Amino acid sequence: MTWIFSISKATRTLVLVGRTGNGKSATGNSILGRKAFKSRASSSGVTTTTELQSTVLKEGQVINVIDTPGLFYLSAEESTGKEVVKCIDLAKDGIHAILVVLSVRARFSKEEEAAVQSLQTFFGPKITNYMIVVFTGGDELEDDGENLEDYLGRECPEPLQIVVPFSNASNVQKLLEVCKNRCLLFDNKTKKKSKKAEQLQKLLKLVDAVVEENGGQPYTHKLRHQEDIDSLRDYTQQEISELKDKMHKAHEEQVNRIAEMVGSKLRDTIERLEQQVAEEQASRKKAEEIALAAQQRSNNEICKLREELKQASRRSCAIL
Repeated sequence: MTWIFSISKATRTLVLVGRTGNGKSATGNSILGRKAFKSRASSSGVTTTTELQSTVLKEGQVINVIDTPGLFYLSAEESTGKEVVKCIDLAKDGIHAILVVLSVRARFSKEEEAAVQSLQTFFGPKITNYMIVVFTGGDELEDDGENLEDYLGRECPEPLQIVVPFSNASNVQKLLEVCKNRCLLFDNKTKKKSKKAEQLQKLLKLVDAVVEENGGQPYTHKLRHQEDIDSLRDYTQQEISELKDKMHKAHEEQVNRIAEMVGSKLRDTIERLEQQVAEEQASRKKAEEIALAAQQRSNNEICKLREELKQASRRSCAIL
């Protein structure tokens, strides 16, 4: 069989995942070389649905980029999982790499640890074979005269220490170890064409490494289905039943954690609104008191003026 393109020029489909605010959409735009995805600073997710955009590089290679909602975007927890998994349907020829987007500007949080675990829940444990960690905020490190190695060694111990439990592992594995240290730094604010091209080539080189490591097989529904079959092959019916119970219990615990997060956020919002209302009421009351005092002073001045006019009038009559 003759291939028209070498492996490095074959079509690649990349999926962006990560916490809201880490720069997923901006990274997608950097890869595509144009503003295809909405991207702005926001405390809530700008991306709420899964979306695919494509570009053709000058060498003729087609790059498909799928942007997903921020994992655990709190106003849409129930639909976020469905939207993220929908990327498999958009990727007709399969997913060649999952780009887990972190930011050097933010601490690696429990939310991101849970997000990585959610990827396993959504796609299965083998999805980690396709993961690449992309750190955004390269401009900030450059301003400080540092590179990614400096950052990982000084400011960012947590991503290396965060442990991610795997169902097929006897111990816990660190995030970057799980990704076999496949990581790179992106500067989404640079205007230099040479730098844009350089970081894109570094990314595509890592993607090619992922493809080669997985035997040229992209991630598909078929692979996910085979995982489920393989994982149950050596279990008895009783063990499968017990496993289902454990999975159901774990799902309930996850739902409860999410509900607790939502409840906490809602309580904070209500308290903040109540405080704002109280402050507005106090300001309005103070303004009314000031206005009333001014009106009283005005009335007193008018009464005083009238009295003076009356006295002046009486003096005039007496003279006449």
